[in-house]
Amino acid sequence: MAGRLWISLWFILTAPLMLWDAGFCLMRPRSMVGGDLHWIWAFYEFYGDVDHVYGVKAFEDGEGFANAAAVLNVIENIFGILYLTTTHLLPSPLAPLAGYTGSAMTLSKTLLYVSQEYFCGFCAIGHNSVAGMVGYWVVPNVAWITISGLIMYHLGKDIVRSLRVTSTRVTSGRVKCE
Repeated sequence: MAGRLWISLWFILTAPLMLWDAGFCLMRPRSMVGGDLHWIWAFYEFYGDVDHVYGVKAFEDGEGFANAAAVLNVIENIFGILYLTTTHLLPSPLAPLAGYTGSAMTLSKTLLYVSQEYFCGFCAIGHNSVAGMVGYWVVPNVAWITISGLIMYHLGKDIVRSLRVTSTRVTSGRVKCE
């Protein structure tokens, strides 16, 4: 597993960010400008202007996409933390499956988010300058998609290798439960 240190670092670095994001969405309106908890999420005053999914109008209109994505953020993090735990604290052969599952959720959610934006005619981000859109929306989403895909690729190879070893043990008559 030492060769997968970058995966652990990704989960360690992104978990607080994703939980902070989920907290902003799920604590609205208290997390928004004027709310008693806004100081924790002051950045979103700016980001709500970049991406209207996070903005006041979307909240007031009852749009649920941000909150639905926030719930998925929490579940993705559970799998990421499970990966870290079963890789570093309580080693288990289930570690790659936990990391793969969390990354598959992140990839799927991000692709859904990007697709939704495309199919609505860039309704939440189309008002930005090209530089603003690229810097604050495209680059972060490309990073989430790329790194999640790479994690899935590498952990998927580990899962397949494990299945082949198990299959070889079964077909050679040396069935061993682990």
